Amino acid sequence: MRLTVKSKYIRDSFAEALKSEGIQFEVRERPGHEEFIGYSITGTLEEIEAIIEKIDGVDRDALREGFRSFKESVLHLLEHLKEGEDVENLLKEGSWVGDILDQLYLAGVLDYDGKRLKLKEGADLKSLKFDFKFPFSIVNKPEEVEKYAKQFVFTDLLPEYEFEFLELDVERINKLGSIASRYFPEEVVLKVYFALVGRAILAQEVLRTLGDKRVEENEIIKNFVKAAPMTIPTPRGTLVINYSKEALENVLRLLKKYGYIEIKAGKIRKLRKDQSNELYL
Repeated sequence: MRLTVKSKYIRDSFAEALKSEGIQFEVRERPGHEEFIGYSITGTLEEIEAIIEKIDGVDRDALREGFRSFKESVLHLLEHLKEGEDVENLLKEGSWVGDILDQLYLAGVLDYDGKRLKLKEGADLKSLKFDFKFPFSIVNKPEEVEKYAKQFVFTDLLPEYEFEFLELDVERINKLGSIASRYFPEEVVLKVYFALVGRAILAQEVLRTLGDKRVEENEIIKNFVKAAPMTIPTPRGTLVINYSKEALENVLRLLKKYGYIEIKAGKIRKLRKDQSNELYL
């Protein structure tokens, strides 16, 4: 149940939004390994536009459309940065923001106080140089393209930041899904969301089964693994939760960590009542 970001701005903004809702998570830094194979044109926006009109051996319509979108994004972002803007508000506009912010940061024209970004006083916007990248897939004559553009292979060895979610409360998981949708594609968010919901339901079922009794840990694990998968009817359909012995043991560790249960001498005892959360699907 993890999501990964590559921009430190997105990392900080996403983490702050999660903290504000009391959502349990951890962030780990690790080397990245994302690749992009294509070409890059470096220059001011005007210089790049002029070069595009000279290039042969490429789907020029696709190239123009890609640059038009890139230019509009840059100009839109610069307008926000003239007066200064909260990073979280900027990143809500889409994943493209992180790439342009990184280019501006490397160009040395941004001031960042940990929350707000602003263009430095006196920054010459007309002379700002950008890297406009386009994929190898739209090129049909590399030798012609390479007269104006350089081969660009991007292998990301810079840090990336992995968010691991430890939340067991369905209400907060719903909030997590809403927050994550600002930063990640819907399909990615839904996969993580339903995985978290499934784990939360499994945790609730463990607490319900314990009741007020002290139960052998091995007995709980054996009975739940035997009963897998778990089928949950909802007003909008059916949720099927499959899990392994290892996944169940992880749920028990989380329940212990957050004070729901005590595991002592091989037996489990519930310490506090589980919260009653309705699941809406």
